[in-house]
Amino acid sequence: MPRRDDAPMVGRAAELAHLLEHVDRAATGRAGAVLLAGDAGVGKTRLLDELTAQAARRGVRVLVGHCVDLGEVGLPYLPFVDLLRPVVADPELAPATASDPVLAALLAGRPVGSPPAPAAVEGRDLGRPLPHRAAPPPVDDGRLQLFESVAGVICELAATTPLLIVLEDVHWADRSSRDLLRYLLARLVDTPVVLVASYRADDLHRRHPLRPLLAELVRLPGVERLELAPLPDTDVGTLVRRLAAGAGPLPESAVEDVVVRAEGNAFYAEELLAAGLHGEALPMGLTDVLLARVEQRSPAAQQVLRVAAVAGRRVRHELVAAVGGLGDGDLEAALAEAVHHHLLVVSDDGRYRFRHALLREAVLADLLPGERVRLHAAIAAYLAGTPGAGTAAERAHHARESNDLPGALSASLDAASAAGGVGAPAEQLQHLEAALALWPAVPDAAGRAGRDQVALLLETAATARTVGEPHRAVAMLRSALEVLGPGADAATRARVHYTLAQAMVRVEDDAGAYRESAAAMALVPARPPSKVRTWAAATHARMSYSVGRMEEADAAADEALAAADALGLDGAWADIAVTQLRAQPGADPAWVLARLEEALVRARRSADLDVEMRVLYNLATVAYEAGRIEETLSWTRRATQRARQLGVDWSYYPAELRHLQVTALYMEGRWDESLAEADLLSRVPEMAAHVRADALLVLVGRGDPSARGRVDWARGLIPRLSAHILLDLVTAASDIDLAAWEGDPQRAVDVALTSYRRLRTEWDDDHLGVLRLAGSALAPVADAAVAARRDGDAEGADRWSRAGEELVEAARSAVEVYQRNYGDTMGVEARAWQHRVEAEAARLRGEAAPELWRAAVEAFGFGHVYEQARSRWRLAEALLESGDRAGAREQATTAHEVAVRLGAAPLRTAVEALARRGRLDLPGAGRAPDAAAVFTPREQEVLTLLAQGRTNRQVGAALYISEKTASVHVSNIIAKLGAHGRTEAVALAASRGLLPTT
Repeated sequence: MPRRDDAPMVGRAAELAHLLEHVDRAATGRAGAVLLAGDAGVGKTRLLDELTAQAARRGVRVLVGHCVDLGEVGLPYLPFVDLLRPVVADPELAPATASDPVLAALLAGRPVGSPPAPAAVEGRDLGRPLPHRAAPPPVDDGRLQLFESVAGVICELAATTPLLIVLEDVHWADRSSRDLLRYLLARLVDTPVVLVASYRADDLHRRHPLRPLLAELVRLPGVERLELAPLPDTDVGTLVRRLAAGAGPLPESAVEDVVVRAEGNAFYAEELLAAGLHGEALPMGLTDVLLARVEQRSPAAQQVLRVAAVAGRRVRHELVAAVGGLGDGDLEAALAEAVHHHLLVVSDDGRYRFRHALLREAVLADLLPGERVRLHAAIAAYLAGTPGAGTAAERAHHARESNDLPGALSASLDAASAAGGVGAPAEQLQHLEAALALWPAVPDAAGRAGRDQVALLLETAATARTVGEPHRAVAMLRSALEVLGPGADAATRARVHYTLAQAMVRVEDDAGAYRESAAAMALVPARPPSKVRTWAAATHARMSYSVGRMEEADAAADEALAAADALGLDGAWADIAVTQLRAQPGADPAWVLARLEEALVRARRSADLDVEMRVLYNLATVAYEAGRIEETLSWTRRATQRARQLGVDWSYYPAELRHLQVTALYMEGRWDESLAEADLLSRVPEMAAHVRADALLVLVGRGDPSARGRVDWARGLIPRLSAHILLDLVTAASDIDLAAWEGDPQRAVDVALTSYRRLRTEWDDDHLGVLRLAGSALAPVADAAVAARRDGDAEGADRWSRAGEELVEAARSAVEVYQRNYGDTMGVEARAWQHRVEAEAARLRGEAAPELWRAAVEAFGFGHVYEQARSRWRLAEALLESGDRAGAREQATTAHEVAVRLGAAPLRTAVEALARRGRLDLPGAGRAPDAAAVFTPREQEVLTLLAQGRTNRQVGAALYISEKTASVHVSNIIAKLGAHGRTEAVALAASRGLLPTT
């Protein structure tokens, strides 16, 4: 973990820019002042550090003074003594300072003496009267001399160089310092000085002495107040990832926990991360900081805070009055004290809430166990006895915490019902699981619940599937089978078995799902037809198809379809109709569409949302596989909107539809919309992690600095989600693209082959996903082979050719396997990637092959904007090599236009580098950078040797310099290019046209 002083500044770009505007105005002779407000830990000091650093780089002199909390009696003028000491220590800055007895007395800590001679005062002002905007506030004669001297030295310093004065933590300033601040802001004008004074907004209670001064200062011309709000969650997340970068990738769940608890406060985020707790108790140091403010309050105010902490983040006045044990007058005074000292704030609905959630955590942690239980019991009794006083969820929480387990069970079930009624399945699941956990401890649980344990387990499992938690659903259903036992009702057991099969297929356990659906079929007879048997047959058909038992699947499907028609089970009919269609990939498209549309009508008529979403997913998939991207988006929009309305965004099919929508938007080149739909800011179930990972393709395509960290996050999930093939494929594609742009061909090969082997193991009949992986990974491998041949490195060229051929063979093998199982039914995207693989294979062999690249361009023309542009870039390269400069310019221009529109910086850079190498006139490309403007002559020599694969020792020997000196030059080159290592630096230099050609 870095120290706080080393913490990277995240966010605050707008505030920093605004402060720098004041600095720039000061450089033109216009004075100004900013009163910077913000809660403790929100980032004021970090912002001021960045401001002073940038101001210094702009040639502005910076003076900084700090206020210190010394209680009621502080040291007078402490911040001004602090900022003036460097001035006195350097007589050349303000020569007259040394002869000024008033300043000497101030800096020595002595009382201010008699006024200096007029000549001395005139000397302080360099023969000029001090500028003024208005009559300064009256002060006594002794202090006036001091104030004039301080103002004079400021003017003397600013006469030669613009000046930035920073006063930190003025909420702790003594009275004399406040008076001097008032004097300076009223006195100085038309002077190149900007003064920034920071203070803690949460420390300013109503009687704080700084409050009236602030009200007075903001009325002065040129003085403004700037408040630092809490950082947005995205910025806090970025901060946490950067702080944790040195220790390796941080699980995204840990990042989210810190973000939620920190609530925009950078200091809290750093402390939580440093403690490594991520959801556990507060670190002791942070607890002490938070409780220090509480312990300064009266006993009555502390009692109010304890009640509020136990009650929850928000609490009504009536509840505090009922359980706080305070009389009306004491209660009002205690609440006023807590509010005025910014411990509690009043919400719009009139309830009190803690200013920060961690403050509540600290107060809770400080309670003794008995006191906490007593307060929970009192609150639970109040809620139970007062109609409308609270929700069922609140009653459940307080009952559970006060050890009233029967009451907690009843309230948890009430809360689950309420959550389900308002479309909040995640909360519903939480309450149902709480009820299940309490079930063994409540003797009359079934009577209180109004149903048996198996029914509750089935309800909980269904809710878990709704929120996208299939593993939890599987666990619940297995528990239901154990509770039922072998002697239970056969129809009930069959229902649990086929429901378990439906859940198991969601975790890629097809074999297990087949066993469960077969068990369901064995429990209920086919005659007479029944609802349970029909759904068992529909499920078994689906599972049999998935494990290749085609005859068994066909028989079950025919039975289910006939029974569904006979019994009027529209949901089952729609479900089995989709299953049959997916088992016939070569069916007539018109018939498939008609069948799906009928299934959609029936699914809606049955009010079976899961089946409806399955039909919509297949309608979208059929359009997608045919390359009709806009039609795909039409279906996905309809489905995801309905899923959101019903609160089932992350159940299986809505999540897959969101994945398809993000992907389709990415293909169409609507990258901002794609990022928005990937929903990077929200929490999603791990089984829907591929939806969030879809955003990686945009981040990598744009060269976003956060891409590497997010790729590593996604890759860290894969071992835990061993059956999540889509997450693996999306992550691998992003990782390969990133490795390609970073110039790391070996990583691209390793990632592609590892994912291919896993895909081949999990999906033995369909490996087409490797086409994209191989096509993308071949790009940097072919680049490496071309470079090796150019440099006469026969061994390197052969090594990369072998690596590339392994990728080509994997792609061709995947096509053969697919065609053997499904015939000639590959989708348009797969065919486009097949063309890309063949074009890259030719480049690997050293062939220009413009005809293959033209075929790839045409194949991606179905709607994949970015990949078509990347193919055009390679086509331009091939045409240039073939001597067709006009054709090359046309293709490069089109590719460049797309890259600019998408913000695809790496592709734009690559196209512009190609244009420079080929001396193509590329509209909008701008002037090519000059290597001499970036690197010193020696660095250019070192870069040339790096491109040849030389080590630091070899570079030093070739240039007659030490290995250490060579290492310094290499480090400088890497830093200037923003690379992570030598290989990437060479690749970036080449792509930007900065690699020396001799």
